[in-house]
Amino acid sequence: MLQSYRRLFALPHLKSLLFWSLTARLHIGGMPIAVTFLVAGWTGSYALAGLVSGGLTVGTALGGPVRGRLADRRPADRLLVASAAVYGAGLAVLALLPGSLWWLAVPLSVVTGVFLPPASQIARSLWPRVTSGPARQTMYAAEATLQELLFIIGPLLAAAVVGAAGGRAGVAVLTAVSCIGAVGFAWALRRAGYTVPPPPAAPAPGRVRRSLLADRGVLAVLAMCLLLVAGLGGVDLVMVAWSRELGSPGYAGLLMAVYAAGSLVGGLVAGGMSGPPRLVRRAFATAVGMLPLIVLLPPVAHVPSPWLVAPVLFVAGLAIAPTLAAVTERLGDLAPAHRRGEAFGWLTTANTAGISVAAPMTGWLIDAGGVATGIAGTAGFALAAACLSPLVAATRPAGSAPATDGPPPAEPTGPAGSARPPDAP
Repeated sequence: MLQSYRRLFALPHLKSLLFWSLTARLHIGGMPIAVTFLVAGWTGSYALAGLVSGGLTVGTALGGPVRGRLADRRPADRLLVASAAVYGAGLAVLALLPGSLWWLAVPLSVVTGVFLPPASQIARSLWPRVTSGPARQTMYAAEATLQELLFIIGPLLAAAVVGAAGGRAGVAVLTAVSCIGAVGFAWALRRAGYTVPPPPAAPAPGRVRRSLLADRGVLAVLAMCLLLVAGLGGVDLVMVAWSRELGSPGYAGLLMAVYAAGSLVGGLVAGGMSGPPRLVRRAFATAVGMLPLIVLLPPVAHVPSPWLVAPVLFVAGLAIAPTLAAVTERLGDLAPAHRRGEAFGWLTTANTAGISVAAPMTGWLIDAGGVATGIAGTAGFALAAACLSPLVAATRPAGSAPATDGPPPAEPTGPAGSARPPDAP
């Protein structure tokens, strides 16, 4: 298993590209916490705080395909820096806004969310250019695994800063992290020579450019991701509700960390496996892993300690990162090389929609029948995603095999053999 990672990280510039692409996304998991505390401090209302935090989410979803298309057509380093400047300025205004003008935070958050630096779209579009074959599978598994860490570290960072210095400081620190990460990723791309997007393929005679949503395979991937993320997001809400019923809200974070730890271990193991990923098996394993929780949670059962459920949560999480890695890699194969940014932009929108669907639906199920009913609903979402996986796995790009573009040819060297990016002035 370690040999696969050694080969992967021996590729030139890969460690720098991966590190900075993840740093540019580190703030995403913590920003809702910081914004919630900021707005709740102004208004005393968590509903209004959720409205502002939701505005960022809506803006991110609306801008996903647009940012992706720009990433397919514009130099990536310039796009990252420009979007970071606008995104950072919007969040800075939000952090400095007087509490009496809280209502301005709603439209401001929507507009700011549209300009989220497209680090994830650019990175996921880049991996098929940097890697091929088994190395590509390891790359997507490593990214999915490390992204689980982001959703642990980001909220912890936000909570620590908010607890020490308040909501304004929390938003300010996460804004700085997002801008530094985006600029660092732009620098890494320029240093590696990957700032220019691949040229568009010549269209077939008489064929017009279609929306990616008209492609059955791409649409199936997006639908599967929406349902899968809805199921995964619902589990977090169930853990919060159960912890509140127990009278110990702190259990929620610990239980979710156990779930994420299972995903981390599963992703690391999957990244070291040889052979193509078996998407159908992974998707059904993710759904089936949730089922034992139904009979372990109230009102079906009342375990004496939530730690008795922790091993089940760990096992249930094992298939998450491998499934996310496989479906992300599948989308990269299905989308044309010159439109991958747009495809991953739509993936951002689908994931955001999944979270938006999960919250009210799971909450309604918990209110109606308890946390066991809520987990049954999340398992239903995951099972529906798994039922789509055979269609996703069987679909091939129209008229071709999956994309296998590997690393770019060797670039000309300057004096003393120093590499010179092809777009350097």
